[in-house]
Amino acid sequence: MKNYIYKKASTVFLSGVLIAGFVGCSSFLEEQDPSNLTPDSFYTIPDHAEAALAAVYADTRFIGGGSGIFSVTWQLLEAPTGTSTTETAQNSDLNNLYGLIYDGRTQHVINWWNGLYRVIAQANLVLDKVPSITPMDESQKTKVLGEARFLRAWAYFYAVRLWGDIPLITTPQTASSEDFRPSPTSQQEIYALIIEDLKAAEAAGLPWMDESGRASLAATKSLLSKVYLTMAGFPLNMGASHYQLAADKSKEVVDYANANPVSINLFPTYKAIHNENNDNKLEHIFMLQYNVIVAGNPMNDMFPNFKPVTFAGPSGTGSTVPTEEFYASFEPGDKRAVNQEGFFYTTYYTNGSGAEFDLGAPYIFKHFNQIALGSKDQPGTRANNLNVPLIRFAEVLLIYAEAQNEVGGPNALAVESLTRIRDRAGLSTPSVGGFTEDTFRDAVYRERWHELCYEQITWFDMIRLRKVYNEGTNGFDQFEGHVNPSSNQALQARHYLMPFPLPEMQNNPNLTPQNPGY
Repeated sequence: MKNYIYKKASTVFLSGVLIAGFVGCSSFLEEQDPSNLTPDSFYTIPDHAEAALAAVYADTRFIGGGSGIFSVTWQLLEAPTGTSTTETAQNSDLNNLYGLIYDGRTQHVINWWNGLYRVIAQANLVLDKVPSITPMDESQKTKVLGEARFLRAWAYFYAVRLWGDIPLITTPQTASSEDFRPSPTSQQEIYALIIEDLKAAEAAGLPWMDESGRASLAATKSLLSKVYLTMAGFPLNMGASHYQLAADKSKEVVDYANANPVSINLFPTYKAIHNENNDNKLEHIFMLQYNVIVAGNPMNDMFPNFKPVTFAGPSGTGSTVPTEEFYASFEPGDKRAVNQEGFFYTTYYTNGSGAEFDLGAPYIFKHFNQIALGSKDQPGTRANNLNVPLIRFAEVLLIYAEAQNEVGGPNALAVESLTRIRDRAGLSTPSVGGFTEDTFRDAVYRERWHELCYEQITWFDMIRLRKVYNEGTNGFDQFEGHVNPSSNQALQARHYLMPFPLPEMQNNPNLTPQNPGY
């Protein structure tokens, strides 16, 4: 965050020096330029509130930013999981993520910190300035403020899971702010703010679903259930009370979906999940918004390494590809592992729409936009407007199933929630009487690993559960000591947290101590 502020401050200072140098007129410098917007002059009409909120949403796309050659910021949450590997060796930071030897100099770590705190800073501006806009319809104002609080909670939820104790900033900052270089705040206080923000968003009059991609009531309740589920596990270990909160909150979404299946539901096919015409609809409760006019879909590093699977011909980097072990761990008959039907593909069409050819290995199909890139005998539009899913209804079903099992065993709705996921995959599921609490727990965990793979979720599951799926045994290892097949390296206690970025520690001497092991 400090780097961002410093850059802004230096830009303003440089502009002032240039004006003074060329004009040399103090009277001119004392005049107010009506076209020069400041926070005080900008936040004056309702349109300004909407524009400021749009800027917060835009900043969430930082995960698609570059992190050096052949790598993207989102890969921070995939490379360490062990479910993927890389076919490129050019990016040392990415290689260090796969090798579990990353540190505070790793660009992906730096980008996540800067990106999240930029979202927080922009949301803080909205929350500070919009209340004083007059006249403004109160329901519109409440909705704008609710969305800003949702986005601030979203950013803090990532940050606290990545780094643990972190600076808690809730007001706009300048270089003269009293707490400009804040010390870390306890995780408990960070989570308290997250819950407070999400409850405020929940009461802000948001629609249940919003096809424009803005925060909705379903997104707010779903995110709140994820927060409670995380708090129940490591490191807070709140246990039964928060499993109950997670079960109750996720059930609100499940109950609404069951009563309104045309509004919230599972897509009937897996291809529908990565069809851009389905962005922000049905199963997609919350997504990062992409449009080539502003920013195109950032998941191209999953493309096969320099193979001609799109209109662009030989391209892609293969810097995130499934491990053979994880690909083979899907049950026989699981549609999610079927070529071009589920989450993987082993063949495709030359230049996106020509003759079919063998890729030589499985690659990730989950984020492949066939409308833009091409499909059999159908050239692509070349405009990859596919959004990136952050919360799917499938995850909400699994949250309820897991949380309910922890507080009361596998009841009928919990088993039904798991069964719906497996039915779509073409797999059978035992009835309620066919599970014990322990066997149901492992079944839900396995489903999370397979259904939610490559959506930047698995790493956080590994931490809160302190368990890792073992593809060879089809069971679960303890986090510490588990060997990732992608690197043959074992996870250690230090990997529960990411290191504080070195540039941020240099800018803020109060950001100490560094997280253990780094």
